[in-house]
Amino acid sequence: MPWLTRRRPHPSELRQQRQAIRRQHQLSIAATEHQLVLFLVASLLPVLVLPWAKGDGTLLERLVVPVVMTLLVVQSIRTLPRFDNRPIAGRVTQVFQLLGLLSAAGCWLLLVPFVAAIRQSHVLVMALLAAFLTFSAVRLVQMLARVPRVNLQVLAGAAGGYVHLGLTGGVIATMMQHHNPTSFNLGHVLDHESLLERLVYFSYITVSTLGYGDVVPSNVYGERFVVLLGISSTMYVSLLVALLLGRFVAPPEPGTLSPQELEDALHEARSRN
Repeated sequence: MPWLTRRRPHPSELRQQRQAIRRQHQLSIAATEHQLVLFLVASLLPVLVLPWAKGDGTLLERLVVPVVMTLLVVQSIRTLPRFDNRPIAGRVTQVFQLLGLLSAAGCWLLLVPFVAAIRQSHVLVMALLAAFLTFSAVRLVQMLARVPRVNLQVLAGAAGGYVHLGLTGGVIATMMQHHNPTSFNLGHVLDHESLLERLVYFSYITVSTLGYGDVVPSNVYGERFVVLLGISSTMYVSLLVALLLGRFVAPPEPGTLSPQELEDALHEARSRN
């Protein structure tokens, strides 16, 4: 029978195959390091420009949210590619990209007056965007766990993940408020301040543990969300410190490329392209 006569690979061959795969993963992740700085910028951009966004303002003011969210989606897809060659990784990446395209398209659809007038359309778009941002945060942690070295670009990506977390919390809170307007007590809302801007602000003061108390949850779902957001921010910082420090403390895995070998391999790959 063929399965009885097939030669089993020698342990040394299996070890060499695993080492080759590990090196390929190192190269694929290190090749996207330069995208992490842009990821940080793309994550900061919505926070900085949301004060100029007005749903009932001029065309330029209405374009702020779809433009910055589209930039964030595109940069997230570029920064967090497929990590390995397994078929399941390819399918997960396809779902991730499709979710990003749907969420970006939804932000643009909200520019259409009759679509924006439907409350459930806001809930659906915010839900798609929240799912994509949460997916992005998980993939970023996976990427940071596999980075072969720690440099300024990786640190920028780690900072971008923290900014990303606060923005994700604000989008989820906005979805909850659109679905149930009693989820949060918004306090004194400034003139022309959008709901998304107000709840992104609330998310960041929760993540940073400032807790001014001007925006507070007003039902059990809002309270549970704040608890989960606080736990997520603490876990992210703890995991981040453990992962990055582990690169300095833990010995290198057998068969991995040294920093100089990795730099030489990246330089060779760039010269070929």
